[in-house]
Amino acid sequence: MATWFDEARLDDAGVLQTVDLRLRTLAESGARVRREAHEAASATAELIARGRDEARPRAVIAAGPDSRLLRAVLEPWCPVPFVAWPNPGLPGWTGSLDLVVMLAPEGNDHGSASAVAEAVRRGAQVVVACPERSLVGEHAAGRHVTVLPTVTGDQLATAVVMLDYLAHVHLGPRADAESVAESLDKVATDCSPHRDLAVNPAKMLAIAMADTNPLVWGGSVLAARAARRLAESLRRTSGRSAIAGDAEHLLPVIEATRPHDVFADPFAEEAPELRPLLLILDDRSDDPVVREQTGVLRAAAASHGVRVETVETDADAEVARYASLLLTGTYAAEYLRVGLVDD
Repeated sequence: MATWFDEARLDDAGVLQTVDLRLRTLAESGARVRREAHEAASATAELIARGRDEARPRAVIAAGPDSRLLRAVLEPWCPVPFVAWPNPGLPGWTGSLDLVVMLAPEGNDHGSASAVAEAVRRGAQVVVACPERSLVGEHAAGRHVTVLPTVTGDQLATAVVMLDYLAHVHLGPRADAESVAESLDKVATDCSPHRDLAVNPAKMLAIAMADTNPLVWGGSVLAARAARRLAESLRRTSGRSAIAGDAEHLLPVIEATRPHDVFADPFAEEAPELRPLLLILDDRSDDPVVREQTGVLRAAAASHGVRVETVETDADAEVARYASLLLTGTYAAEYLRVGLVDD
């Protein structure tokens, strides 16, 4: 069975109606951030007021499976030692001088609940963003425990709530919820299914990826995190081997690409070979290492006939740029799913 890409489906109202729920979920990303910020506002303000008289923690431990997003934001910035601990339990040295933070958007993970209970037992200060009536919420009971209530199950929205608190106590960079929500709203407008593919960046990106195996790269820590999440989405929506990695991991794949056969018969019955496409997530990092790696990847792609596409953002804050890049790419992944047809 051959699979081909029908770009006309991207502007077909009937076809788009069949995926309305998935696209609507993406469009509501900004609204979920605002809702989580509103729901957690009272608990966050109380926690910030209480923390003014407390000493800075010896270390911050981000526990649970969603700790990697916090690490991408906090590790370059946090003024005290920071550890991401996605494994079960907690580091053996965790104690009463430390702050344990956790994202539990769904709140039903047994490993996260166990880690929270362990932090309480050790007397650590604990801040967990989770639904109040959840397995994790039930274990988050103690003198030094605060629950930032969440309701949407959205990982990014939950992370913004936690990052907003950490910014106010000078343990992380500014993560203004409204700024993130506005960036997400802009992407939702630009990438709306109602916008023609000629002016829709996500639809155009889907067309560019139609006959490729994408190599997704982000130079900064947050852009690299977005690249990994986007590669997961592309594998899920297309069934293709989209990969994300550091520049030194993607470079050999680009350099191993065979030259494009200009004499290949476009009407041959056998399916054409899927060539790699380098997809760069550009969050405007001014790191000279990132600029150098971008140049190396682009030069290698040019010399081996590998197409390059770039997703950009004009958002101001780090988290807003991450959110904007990821949502644009996720829209493109959904449009790729729409356009692929089994013949």
